[in-house]
Amino acid sequence: MSLRKVGLLPQIGIAIVLGILLGLFVPDWVVRVFVTFNGLFGNFLSFIIPLIIVGLITPAISELGKGAGKWLGITAAIAYGSTIFAGLMAFGVSMLLFPRMLEPGSFSEVGNPEDALLGAYFTVDMPPVFGVMTALVLSFVIGIGLTVLPTDTMHRGFVELRSIIEKVIAVIIIPLLPLYILGIFMNMTAAGQVWEVVTTFIGVIVLVFALTVVLLLIQYFVAGAVARKNPIKALITMLPAYATALGTSSSAATIPVTLRQAIEVGVRRPVASFVIPLCATIHLAGSTTKITAFSLAVMFLSGQDINVPVFIGFIFMLGITMVAAPGVPGGAIMTAAGLLTSMLGFTEPQVGLMIATYIAIDSFGTATNVTGDAAIAMVVDKLAGDQIQDHHFEETPSGELVDVPEPA
Repeated sequence: MSLRKVGLLPQIGIAIVLGILLGLFVPDWVVRVFVTFNGLFGNFLSFIIPLIIVGLITPAISELGKGAGKWLGITAAIAYGSTIFAGLMAFGVSMLLFPRMLEPGSFSEVGNPEDALLGAYFTVDMPPVFGVMTALVLSFVIGIGLTVLPTDTMHRGFVELRSIIEKVIAVIIIPLLPLYILGIFMNMTAAGQVWEVVTTFIGVIVLVFALTVVLLLIQYFVAGAVARKNPIKALITMLPAYATALGTSSSAATIPVTLRQAIEVGVRRPVASFVIPLCATIHLAGSTTKITAFSLAVMFLSGQDINVPVFIGFIFMLGITMVAAPGVPGGAIMTAAGLLTSMLGFTEPQVGLMIATYIAIDSFGTATNVTGDAAIAMVVDKLAGDQIQDHHFEETPSGELVDVPEPA
C-alpha cells in the first residue's frame, strides 16, 4: 500500500537512482539475480503483449461503432489525424535535429547491456500465443465485426477479457515495472555506460517537451481558425486541465476538469460531453510524440538503419494501437512495445529503455493529450451545429465509460 501511495512516476525515479547506485557497488552475483528477473519479466511481457492488444483494442473498436453515429466517426477521424500528425511532426523534427544532437552508433554496445555481465541463472521460455501483427489484424476483424452483427455475447466476452488484461497490468506488470527498470539501469551501470545514456536522454526529453508545446500551439491555432475563437485565450483557459493531468497522469481522471474547461472555452455542453470522454479514449497525440521521438533516439544511438517508409508505417499503426492505452497506467508504451519489436526490431533492453524514458515524463504526454481534446471539441462543435444530442457519461466499477442519455 505504501508503494502505491508513492505513485508510479516517483517509483520509476527511485528505481533509476537505485539502479545506478547499486550498479557501482554490488557484486556480480547480485547483478545476475536481476539479470535473471529481467529475463523472466521480459519473456512474460513478450507473451502478454499480443493478449493486451486483443483484449484492449477489440472491445474499444466494437464500442466505437455504437452510440453517436456519424459524429462519433468524424470525431474519431479528427483524433486519429491529430495523433498521426503528432507522430509525423516528431519524426520530421527528430530526423532533422538528432544528427546534430546525438552520435550515431555511440550506444552500439548498449543494444544489450546484459552482454557485458554474467548470464542469468536460468531462463523460462514463454512463447506468445500469436504474433503482434496477428493480434492487431484479429482485433480489427473481430472489433469491426462486432459493430455489424446484432449480438452482445461476444462483445461481453471481450469486455470481460479486457477486465482480465487490465487486472494483469495493474497487479503484475505495473508493480514489477520499477524493479525491471532498476535492473536495466543496474546492468548499464555495471557495463560502464549509464552516464552516457542518462545525459544523452536528458537532451531528448527536453526536445520532446518542446515538441508537445509546439503541438498544442498548432492544435489550438487550427481549432481557433475553424471555430473562430482566440487560440491563445482558449489554450490558457485549458491550463487547469493540463495541470490536473500533470498530477494524475490519467486522461480518465482528468475528464471532469477537461469537460468543465472546454465548456468555459465556448464549446456547447452537448458537444463537450460527447467529445471529451471519447477523445480521452482515442486521442493520444502527446503519447505518440514521445514514443516516436524516443524510439528514433534509441535507433539512432544504437546505430540501427532507419527505414523511412517502415517508420512511417509504424506511426500509422501506433495511432491505432493507442486506442487501447487510456485507463491503464503506462498502457501507451506497454501497448506500443509489440510494434517496437515487430516493426522496428527493438531488443528487450531497448524496449526497457523506452519504458523508462517514457514513464519519466508520462504526465507531460497525458497533459498534452487531454488539453488537445478540447481543441478537437472546438472543431466538432463548429462542424456539428445542433446535430449532436446531449450525453451523460458514467464510469462503471471496471472503469468503462457508459453513455447515458441526459434526462430531459
